[in-house]
Amino acid sequence: MRNLVFVALTLAACSKTEKAAPAKHAEPAPAATASGSAQPAMAHAQDGELAAKFDPANLPGPGTAPAPVAVTKELDPMWNVPLKTLKGQPAKLADFKGKALLVVNVASQCGNTPQYATLEALQKKYEAKGFTVVGFPCNQFGGQEPGTSEEIAEFCAANYGITFPIMEKSDVNGPNRNDVYKALTPIADAGGHTGDIRWNFEKFVISADGTKITRFAPKTKPDDPAVIAAVENALPR
Repeated sequence: MRNLVFVALTLAACSKTEKAAPAKHAEPAPAATASGSAQPAMAHAQDGELAAKFDPANLPGPGTAPAPVAVTKELDPMWNVPLKTLKGQPAKLADFKGKALLVVNVASQCGNTPQYATLEALQKKYEAKGFTVVGFPCNQFGGQEPGTSEEIAEFCAANYGITFPIMEKSDVNGPNRNDVYKALTPIADAGGHTGDIRWNFEKFVISADGTKITRFAPKTKPDDPAVIAAVENALPR
């Protein structure tokens, strides 16, 4: 009898062990960003919605662009300001003279960073017609561009497949504002704003002949029909 009780208790214990919930696996740690901080890894350009935005065919048609600001020879020095690309190669805006330009201050950890996708779509759609985006990384807005040139280049390539030129990180406001932005910031946007850049991804569309500039606020996306109209109006004739 005592042996039967022991066997019954043993079987009951085994049954409870088999029904116990399996141990949970630890969640993977968030991926580290270029700056070393833990944040969720961004989808690569080939994935999902980003891939669709990359397709230039998905860009809307042009709308109505704001009236551009006419500029004269006072901006001529801007074209020959010595610059360096993320790879350390010498450059200047004059290298792109004769093309329509979209000059934009960029950052890798901003809520506006997905605008990189449609900037690249614009590049692909209009490059053959005489257009290029030129990016200027800047860390002055919430410390959202903390990386080195190498880290910025890697981020842009891995996440957005960027092909347009990007310059070394620099200031766009304040006493150390780079000379390109010293020339551009007095230009007013359609709402009358002049002066300091307000946040990451403020845009200046410069006509191919260098005589007209249209400024857009950071939240105005590159695929906004007004921006697309400004780009088309700026193309070489």
